[in-house]
Amino acid sequence: MTESSRPAPTLPASGAVLDDALLGRIRSRAATHDAANTFPFDDVAELAAAGYLRALVPTRFGGLGLSLPQLAAEQSRLAAHAPATALAVNMHLVWTGVAKAMHDRGDTALEFVLTEAAQGAIFGFGVSEPGNDLVLFGSSTDAAPQQGGGYRFTGTKIFTSLSPVWTQLGTMGLDSSDPARPLIVWAFLDRADPGITRKDDWDTLGMRGSQSQTTQLDGASAPADRVVRTLPPGPVNDPLIFGIFATFEILLSSVYTGIAQRALELGVAAAKRRRSATNDGRALAQDPDIRRRIAEAALLLDAVYPQIQTLARDVDTLVDHGPFWFAKLAGLKHRSVESAREVVDLMLRVNGGASYFTGDELGRLYRDVLAGLFHPSTADSAHATVATAWLGPLDV
Repeated sequence: MTESSRPAPTLPASGAVLDDALLGRIRSRAATHDAANTFPFDDVAELAAAGYLRALVPTRFGGLGLSLPQLAAEQSRLAAHAPATALAVNMHLVWTGVAKAMHDRGDTALEFVLTEAAQGAIFGFGVSEPGNDLVLFGSSTDAAPQQGGGYRFTGTKIFTSLSPVWTQLGTMGLDSSDPARPLIVWAFLDRADPGITRKDDWDTLGMRGSQSQTTQLDGASAPADRVVRTLPPGPVNDPLIFGIFATFEILLSSVYTGIAQRALELGVAAAKRRRSATNDGRALAQDPDIRRRIAEAALLLDAVYPQIQTLARDVDTLVDHGPFWFAKLAGLKHRSVESAREVVDLMLRVNGGASYFTGDELGRLYRDVLAGLFHPSTADSAHATVATAWLGPLDV
């Protein structure tokens, strides 16, 4: 998929890329992709044509030049219409956000991501591994050094969103060729590499359209110019790690907040539409218990919006939160997902038994929002990160 022959979309002053007509078409397909467990090829094609996949790419590289706060708001809008589509493209947008954050800090190692994204490349996120709760700080994938500075990767990556369409896979593995100096190797692989296969194994409770399939690496090769970092295992102060953590947590929070936003809209509509036979046929919107649930959901969302925008702005403006950066980002993801889950649950209670049927949108949002439990930082990890920021590391 290439955009090189298309005219560049004009960005409205508001920073909005996704117009209501496009979002409406995407929403109209979401239920079908969920029911059929299929990938939203049409959604991705339309988003690419609108320039959305290069939204974070600075204009000097051929992108739209959105700020991280602007894109976070757009991701919430997209997720409110099609959560699985938003989650899928989120992983491509994370890599462009990492490249932008590094570029803003004077690090040019990922400028090729900006250039190639502007030309139509789609980047996948191949980091998660079965049983690896070290996430960015360790790997069960073998990274074998090659002559000339390249690496061959062998291992299993899970939750690889955009599996049917990504063209480049950002991944990592462990180089243990020197036992005294193991290294985490970060590199990008080309989809055409014969050492890459994907399993058609994405049959899940929710977020079905994301098609985040398992990717098997069997000696997949990254040449030297696609090896972007070699770092010691464990937490490390590096712009790449910061960029991944910051962009991933902020944009992920935006997706789940968008789900909650839509759930609240549906709950309000249900409260106005449904009538109570035990209360003289008046709308449930007049019931104090229903009103309280709506209010509680709105209060939860009102607390999340400014957190996302503030931290996104802080990333863009190079604010230094020092040792509290990771605690703030992990905390944001944890709060946004937990708030979104609570909002959807409250709106299920407002909507009533209709939500229990598979064709109901709130029922689908309920299944989709649960996926937030499994993304890093998990609840346990977030609490550990915050505790370390305030109390220091555990004694060993």
